[in-house]
Amino acid sequence: MKKDEFTAPLKSAKGYGSAHEGADHWIKQKLTAVANIPLVLWFIWSIIGLQGSTHAEFTQWLAQPHNSILMILLIISVIYHAKLGSQVVVEDYIAHEGFKTVKLLAQKLFFFAVAIAGIFSVLKIAFTAGM
Repeated sequence: MKKDEFTAPLKSAKGYGSAHEGADHWIKQKLTAVANIPLVLWFIWSIIGLQGSTHAEFTQWLAQPHNSILMILLIISVIYHAKLGSQVVVEDYIAHEGFKTVKLLAQKLFFFAVAIAGIFSVLKIAFTAGM
């Protein structure tokens, strides 16, 4: 018999274990999910209240400081939550390491660009409405 026949499966799996980052990722995803609840409810309530409003009325509404701040918080929380969720999908279902790395980088850049565009739009409306 060869020596390898008596090697426990655990020994061959050493070094392939947890990177101890899963819990942190999981906590961030749950925190953003909890933060999204009141923010999305506020957004839905606001949209219902703005039905039939003109563009000028909407921009005046968004220019109010509390609405601008809540909208920016909504953008940050929803985009970050989406980034975390899509990262898990890529890590779980894409086996090729090179493609996985490129895909994760592209997703980070995409979500960053979307967040910046959303925040910029809110700030532009907030600071220029009524001028």
